[in-house]
Amino acid sequence: MTDQQRFIFIQASLLLCCSAILWVFFPVGGALDLSLIEPWMSEAGEFPLRYDWALAVLNHSWVKNVLIAAYVVILLQWLASFKFAPLKPQRFELGYFFWAAMLCTAVVGILKSQSAHACPWSMTAALPHGFLWVLKNENGHCFPGGHASTGFAFMTGYFVYRLSNPKRAYFFLFSGFILGFAMGWAQMMRGAHFLSHNLWTAWVVWLVNVIIYGIFYKRIALQAQPVIHLSGGAEAHTPLP
Repeated sequence: MTDQQRFIFIQASLLLCCSAILWVFFPVGGALDLSLIEPWMSEAGEFPLRYDWALAVLNHSWVKNVLIAAYVVILLQWLASFKFAPLKPQRFELGYFFWAAMLCTAVVGILKSQSAHACPWSMTAALPHGFLWVLKNENGHCFPGGHASTGFAFMTGYFVYRLSNPKRAYFFLFSGFILGFAMGWAQMMRGAHFLSHNLWTAWVVWLVNVIIYGIFYKRIALQAQPVIHLSGGAEAHTPLP
């Protein structure tokens, strides 16, 4: 079994297992979702932190804008690689990183736009003493989590550098997961999403990355091979051991 076949098989198996776990234990609006979000709710079913500055402005605007700026820098580097020779060897990696990450967020955005699942803050009804969950598929377009996808998309770097730079690959893997989970958890505290929304977001981002990686594996593997310089300025890739 080749590295490509082994890696795709492992990833497909993990994706199937994770989807089963999410489907069984984290149904949208299920018992775990409700129990994990209720600590951030008032007795009347409202979300006191919905407009909290740290969550609504710092997390939902500033952090997202910083990440968008990081993606823009990658895009600019990719565009510059067509003009500046020092960036040319990184052209494929930069282009792959940017466009794959954008595709991940686009897929999440499309799924969200077609979803009937509502946001938690639209699913409560106040009672004289407490509140009632109204778990109806109305006022939707809230699943999966679009905000968290901006962070989770950083995991694309794992696939970009898995063969050429494992340390950098794991940096993007863990930073992407931490960013996405933290951004999603902050949204949960505001009442914008259930935990399941964000877990499924991570799953979708990972699935899209695995598919893209499978399609471009040969090109990525070639890019990871050491380059030797030949006479006359020509270059050649040497096979990895």
